[in-house]
Amino acid sequence: MASIVGTQDAAAGQPTLGASPAAVLFDRDGTVCVDVPYNGDPARVVPMPTAAAALARLRAVGVATAMVSNQSGIGRGLISLDQVSAVNRRLDELLGGIGPTFVCPHVPDAGCACRKPRPGLLLAAASHLGVPIAACAVIGDIGADVAAAAAVGARAVLVPTSATRAAEIAAAAEVAPDVLAAVDLVLTRPRPAPAPGPAAAQPDPDAADSSRFYRFGRRASQAVGG
Repeated sequence: MASIVGTQDAAAGQPTLGASPAAVLFDRDGTVCVDVPYNGDPARVVPMPTAAAALARLRAVGVATAMVSNQSGIGRGLISLDQVSAVNRRLDELLGGIGPTFVCPHVPDAGCACRKPRPGLLLAAASHLGVPIAACAVIGDIGADVAAAAAVGARAVLVPTSATRAAEIAAAAEVAPDVLAAVDLVLTRPRPAPAPGPAAAQPDPDAADSSRFYRFGRRASQAVGG
């Protein structure tokens, strides 16, 4: 199921060839930037303390990255798609590049395939990057991020914040104190054996179609029906 099978070089502390994931998919708010609820103002974007270093580490070893984010403020009418795009561009600039961003604009009860803990955003990001979803690692701050990864057999690392529930921390297979530590974990440690339980759901081809989601590239924004 997972292609992350490398081990750490104990002498050098560096990942072996098989250790790195094909891509790392990051949650946004509370993971790579400070969570400002329904933020539509690029001036209020503040990266998390180790986020830039984490992205630089991944770029240095050639691991692709993307961002997958629930943004229900769009569906609630509190922020616009253009505002979310501006915030994402500012964050991308501050972090030195995070790759394409996939956003769910729907409210929680919309029943969409993209809002985490459903895995649609993850599948779309992996498809866009051209990598198998099971070879990806997902880094986020709440249980919905972990659950979305588990639904499609991706590795997940939880980086708790004050918003993370104790039960979510207890249930996570891998927990790191910050984003840089999470990246180091997926680069240098083999993936834990999955706990017994239901097999991961088979990917839905429609959910993997990145044209169905709001995708933000580094240079321009493209909004397509979600």
